[in-house]
Amino acid sequence: MQLHLPSYTTLALSLLVMFTVQTVISAIMKFNQTVPALFTGFATFAGVGNAQSSSNEKAGQTAANATQCGGDVNVSLSWHPPSKYEVNDLAGVINGSGVYGFIFNSSVGPLDTYNWCNMPHTNADTYPKVEEGYKLEYVEVIHRHHKRTPYAANTFPRESYSWECSDEALFYGGEPIGMYGSDSADTYWSVYTSATNPLAPVGFNGTCQFPQITRGGLIDSKKHGKDLKAVYSGMLGFIPEQHDVNVVSYRVTNNVITSQVASMLIPGMYPERENKNAALLIQPDSIDSLEPAYTCSSASALFSSYGSGSSSPAWLQHINASSNLFARLDALSGVNPNASDWHMSWDHYFDNLSARLCHQKPLPCKIGDSADCVSQEEADEVFRLGEYEYSFIYRDSNQSLAASVASYGIWAAELAQNLRHAMGEGPPSTGSATSQSVKYRHNVAHDGSVSRLLSILQIERMVWPGMGSEVVFELYNKQGCYYLRVLWGGQVLQSSHPAFGSMDMVPVNTFLAYIDGLVGRGASKIPGICATPLCEVDGEGCA
Repeated sequence: MQLHLPSYTTLALSLLVMFTVQTVISAIMKFNQTVPALFTGFATFAGVGNAQSSSNEKAGQTAANATQCGGDVNVSLSWHPPSKYEVNDLAGVINGSGVYGFIFNSSVGPLDTYNWCNMPHTNADTYPKVEEGYKLEYVEVIHRHHKRTPYAANTFPRESYSWECSDEALFYGGEPIGMYGSDSADTYWSVYTSATNPLAPVGFNGTCQFPQITRGGLIDSKKHGKDLKAVYSGMLGFIPEQHDVNVVSYRVTNNVITSQVASMLIPGMYPERENKNAALLIQPDSIDSLEPAYTCSSASALFSSYGSGSSSPAWLQHINASSNLFARLDALSGVNPNASDWHMSWDHYFDNLSARLCHQKPLPCKIGDSADCVSQEEADEVFRLGEYEYSFIYRDSNQSLAASVASYGIWAAELAQNLRHAMGEGPPSTGSATSQSVKYRHNVAHDGSVSRLLSILQIERMVWPGMGSEVVFELYNKQGCYYLRVLWGGQVLQSSHPAFGSMDMVPVNTFLAYIDGLVGRGASKIPGICATPLCEVDGEGCA
C-alpha cells in the first residue's frame, strides 16, 4: 500500500488558511468586546439594553438631529412686533366698555376663555393631540400660582370690610431628615389681632396674610394637578400612575405662595401623596432664575426706561389719558394722589379690585359713604388698562425682548439644557439635585416669570397672565429627529417670530439656536448682558 503525502505547496496553503481563520475569529471577538453599543438598538428592542446603551443611542440621535433634521440655526434674534388687536389698542382701552369677554369674577368658566381668576390650562377635554409617529420624550411645565389675597402694598390705607382666611391652614415648620423619633408637629399660622394692641393693621382686617393663596386658590391648584395627570398619565401614559421622584420633579420660587400651590397640586396629580413629604426644588434667593430674583441692572434700567415709572411719552400716553379715573379712585380709596407707586402704573388698583371679584367680594366703597362705590364699569376700565400695560411692557415695546432676555435668560437656558439632556446631550440643568431620568419638570412661578417667558417666545397676542397661567414645552422624537411643541393655556402658542409661527413641532435645532443666540449656552452671555450699561443695550444715551 502506497502512502500519499501532501506536497509542500498543499501543506503551506492549509497552514495559511488555518492562520487566517484564527485571526478573523480573534478580531471578531475583540470587535464585539469593544463596541457593543453598535448593537444597542437590537438589544434595547429585545429588552436587554442598559442605561449606558440608551444614552449612547440618544447621543447618536442628537448628532443625527443636528445634521439631518432641518431647522434654522441662523434664526433671527430680533424683536418681532405682536399683532394689533383690542388689548393693545389704546383708543379702545380708554373709550371702550367691558373687558373683551374676559372673566374676572369666578374660577369657573369656559375652558377656552381668558379667566383672570383661573386661566385655561392643559386638560383632557381640550388637549390637542399630535399626529401619529411622534413620540413624547420630555415635558416641562411652568405656570403662575393660583388665586390669592392681594399684596399688602396693593391694599387701601383703610378697607371697609375684613378678609377672613380661617377656612384654610398654611403650614410652616421644619424637621431633621434621617433621624429616629424626629417627626415634627404639623404647625400652621393662625392670624389674630390683639385687643391689647392699639395699632390697626394697614389694609384689610381679618385672618389672612397679604398675600396668601386662598382656599379657592388651593382648590384650583389641586384641580390643575389633576388635569395635568389626566393628560400626561391617563391619556398619554407618559408619566407613571404612581408618583416616582426619578421621573417627576417640582420646583418653586422663594415666595412661599408658590409652595402653597405645590402642596395642593402634587396630591392633585398623585392622591397617594396626601399628607406625605414632598421635596420642592428651589434656588438660593439671590440667584433664583425662576422668579426671577437675580440682580440684572441692565434689565431693571431698560424696563424702567420705557415701562412702569418711566417718563417715556409712549408710556405716559395711557397714564395721562386715564388721569380722571386715577383721581376718582384716589378720592374713594384714600390713596394719596402723590403716592408714586400707585400712579406709575395700574398694577396696584388692578390687583386690589381683581382679587376682590375673584373671591366674590364686593367692589369697595368710600369709608363713611356706602353709596359711593367703585362701579363695575370703572373696574372694567382698570382691567383694560392693566392688560394694555402688560402687552406694552412685554411685547409692544421694541425694547421688551432685550429686557426680558436679560432678566429671564437664565431660566430659558436651563430649559434649553433640559431639552438637550432629554436628547442625550449632557446633564440636566438640575445636575445631581434630581435623577438623570426625570422627564417631567413642573415649575410654579409668578406673572412676572410667565410674562418674560412669553416675551422671549414673542407671543403674537400678549395678555396679563392670570392666576394659574400655564406654558408647556413638549419635546417629541420622530425617526430620530426632535421637535418642540409649546402650549399656552392648553393650546398651541402662536408666535410673531417668523421661524416659529404656530409653535407646533418646531425643529428643536431652531429653538435651541434662538435661545443660545440670545443668552448663550449655559446662559454664558447673561453676566455680561446684566453688567452692560443701559446705553449699550438700547443704543441711546452713551456719552
